[in-house]
Amino acid sequence: MANKYKRILLKLSGESLMGNQAYGIDSVRLAQYAEEVAAIARQGVQVAVVIGGGNIYRGMQAEGNGIDRVQGDHMGMLATMINSLAFQSALEHQGYNTRLLSAIKMDTIAEPFIRRRAVRHLEKGRIVIFGAGTGNPYFTTDTAASLRAIEIEADVILKGTRVDGIYTADPEKDKSATKFERISFTEVYDKGLNVMDLTAFTLCKENNLPIIVFDMNKPGNLGRLMAGERVGTLVEI
Repeated sequence: MANKYKRILLKLSGESLMGNQAYGIDSVRLAQYAEEVAAIARQGVQVAVVIGGGNIYRGMQAEGNGIDRVQGDHMGMLATMINSLAFQSALEHQGYNTRLLSAIKMDTIAEPFIRRRAVRHLEKGRIVIFGAGTGNPYFTTDTAASLRAIEIEADVILKGTRVDGIYTADPEKDKSATKFERISFTEVYDKGLNVMDLTAFTLCKENNLPIIVFDMNKPGNLGRLMAGERVGTLVEI
């Protein structure tokens, strides 16, 4: 059966890699994610990945810790590289070819981000991981994911979370919250729903790039999405 999407960008939070730990990287969760991503890549889906760094360090914590915000954001970018290297290793344990591209020059551990090179890697069937955010302070990894997805002409951004979609309220706090199966960008703005940060979300809207928010922790969800099943919440024009 043909896949619904040819080229995707998967956005994972750094916190998702913690599993049940208080911080750091849970090896079981890392392996689960790698297995799911490798499985869809074997089916012919071109996969790019952006991972946050919140399980290690958040740039926005910087000022509270007495660290300059710009320095703190650079520390956060390095945290994303640690996660990206870990995910690269996990994917290679699945027997899959990968390339790690960094927005900050780190020649000994990653290639520099060059759009045409990234697209060529995808065309050759390699899983591409984009590290170090946009390379600029004051921008989140959500914004990096949106930007890279647009640059590589991805069909969709898949935002893997621990919640199975977008709700009228936080379902972990409000049991009466109801889930949206599909919602427009305008409705998200009007209802004040938190899908991505505003810069990232606006980039997607202006470039007509759909977003699917889904539960990455449920085994098989990624494959079901590729098969065209309704999983999570679709945000589109």
